[in-house]
Amino acid sequence: MKIYLAGPLFSDAERSFLDTVAARLRAEGFEVFVPHEQFAEQKFQRSDGDSTADEVYAVDLAGVMGANAVLAWLDGTQVDDGTAVEIGIFSRLAAQDPARYKGIIGLSTDMRVARRKGLVPADGINLFVVGAIRASGEVVWSVDEAVAALIRLRDRP
Repeated sequence: MKIYLAGPLFSDAERSFLDTVAARLRAEGFEVFVPHEQFAEQKFQRSDGDSTADEVYAVDLAGVMGANAVLAWLDGTQVDDGTAVEIGIFSRLAAQDPARYKGIIGLSTDMRVARRKGLVPADGINLFVVGAIRASGEVVWSVDEAVAALIRLRDRP
């Protein structure tokens, strides 16, 4: 099963976390599309237009459409805007072809959100985004839970 790994990727720390998650998923036998792996680091970080918006959109859209599931990292004071777009696109694909597009797993490891999860599940995450995720998947609170959820999606007929 091919996973599109969505999340913020604009700092070394963000890319490092996504790299760690991707390595874990690959160790579990998943094929993983990680957007920042698609561009040379120096090209990805340039501000002179070398990586155009059109190019990034085309590459990432192909990754979303080529995936069977999305793992979306939701941490932060709000969901990363690119991640929200990827969730939205995949949500519609999953609604139209659930056999091919199995679902979205939202991953929140953010203590600010996790502390409130018992009060209102996923409180602190934009409710429209949570709804798009839950239409075909679920929000989980650790990488271990995310892997288990992806395995369930993979094994679902």
